[in-house]
Amino acid sequence: MYFKFTFCPIILLLWASLSFAQNVNVVIHGAASIAKTDDNFVCVTLDWWPAEKCDYNQCPWGKAGILNLDLRYGALINAIKAFNPLRIKVGGSLQDNVVYKVGEVSSCPNFMKREDGLFGFSQGCLSMERWDQLNRFFNHTGVKLTFGLNALFGRNESQTEKGLWIGDWQPQNTRDFMQYTISKGYKVDSYEFGNQLSGSGMGAKVDAKQYGKDVIVLKNLVKELYAHPETQPKALGPGGFYEEKWFNTFLEVSGQGIVDGLTHHIYNLGPGDDPNMMNKILDPSYLNQVSQTYKGVSDVVNKFRPQLGAWVSESGGALNGGSKDVSRTFADGFWYLDQMGMASTYDQKVFCRQALIGGNYGLLNATTFVPNPDYYGALLWHRLMGSTVLAVTKESDPNLRVYAHCAKKKPGVSLIFINLSKDRSFNITLSNAKPGDAGKPNYEFVGKQTREEYHLRALTGDIKDDIVCLNDVPMVQTDSEDIPAMDPKLVDASTPISIAAQSIAYVTIRDFEAPACV
Repeated sequence: MYFKFTFCPIILLLWASLSFAQNVNVVIHGAASIAKTDDNFVCVTLDWWPAEKCDYNQCPWGKAGILNLDLRYGALINAIKAFNPLRIKVGGSLQDNVVYKVGEVSSCPNFMKREDGLFGFSQGCLSMERWDQLNRFFNHTGVKLTFGLNALFGRNESQTEKGLWIGDWQPQNTRDFMQYTISKGYKVDSYEFGNQLSGSGMGAKVDAKQYGKDVIVLKNLVKELYAHPETQPKALGPGGFYEEKWFNTFLEVSGQGIVDGLTHHIYNLGPGDDPNMMNKILDPSYLNQVSQTYKGVSDVVNKFRPQLGAWVSESGGALNGGSKDVSRTFADGFWYLDQMGMASTYDQKVFCRQALIGGNYGLLNATTFVPNPDYYGALLWHRLMGSTVLAVTKESDPNLRVYAHCAKKKPGVSLIFINLSKDRSFNITLSNAKPGDAGKPNYEFVGKQTREEYHLRALTGDIKDDIVCLNDVPMVQTDSEDIPAMDPKLVDASTPISIAAQSIAYVTIRDFEAPACV
């Protein structure tokens, strides 16, 4: 149990009074949406890594992997239940090295360190006993499940090109696994085919034409085994880094109607041991660079039109377990929440954070299950930001990042403000864009109802803190390991929205008239 700090507001109010305040007008274009997300946009992953997974002279996974995670902890259960529901993707680097102990597979080895193995590990195994445990847990906590399949089963590594795996995918083990899953009545929302096998790959790769042929086999298998279209899991892929030529080729081979969702990964902060990590996170021009990836993926979606659009099916910011000095801190939210805002404007339907637990980038501490600051930012997004995305414009310091959606609970709009500046706060007024005529002045919005504000700040004012304050209340679990109340501050609508230096705020305005939100 954490000590209930009371000095959070004192420090931050003093800091805010010393910072320079800039007046900014933000224009919300509420006449029409610019994109749509899935209702369960916020997603997290559970990974296969064993405790022996180490990077940068540290081993941060502990017992947080799929095979050894203790599913009985109340803190873990409550953290998931708070989303009601939470989308979880089971997968990761080792998924293409996992066999399922069912059907003809009788041996079930554990992952072992092996120099010549994929990512330095031998083959691992998912027993049906563990699969039963996981599904009881998913059912109890209300998880919406995506399962990452082994897409290398039956292939062999090329003798002439390192990392290239050749030959046809052999689906028998997956067939047996799906049949067992169906026989037990377990619900799977979607299957993702392989992990980071696209383009140059990560550890392993598959030729785009071969992948396109094999994903047809997967789709036909799903259609055969799941007879009813309304309960048929979707087929996702390729779950790797975007490379334009590779993505186009595999989709041309597979054709329309095969891949339901186009999935890709984002790790735009680079290696987890980069000493410049904090500077990257606080640099708006650096954060903007990844928009080219989102645009590229969006263009491919517009060309081939998969039913579920594009998903970011894994994003941890920093590679190889994240940054031990940054990923667990309040500062990481500047990257994470900005990425979700940016991705949503490019019509990315789902954004999966690596990981729920494990490594340095887990939303929960891998040992104590205590939520890190990004957990609370993600939960507020899930509760407040609806699926309809609105355009916003402003003329101001680029350190102020703003994204707007229709409110999840109607009526109104919800916005997120991210202030990267260390010494500048912002006083924000809103305008409603005049529809149909860019030459006419915008309507100044003057609210008549109180607005709902959720201000997130680092506990002591140091963004490297691992405790976040919501409206000046430190966010710590209750004695019963429940997530604390996350109530808004009700503010007079006639006053500007005040965003303190290096803080994040969600704001919901119930009487903002946006036709796209009706």
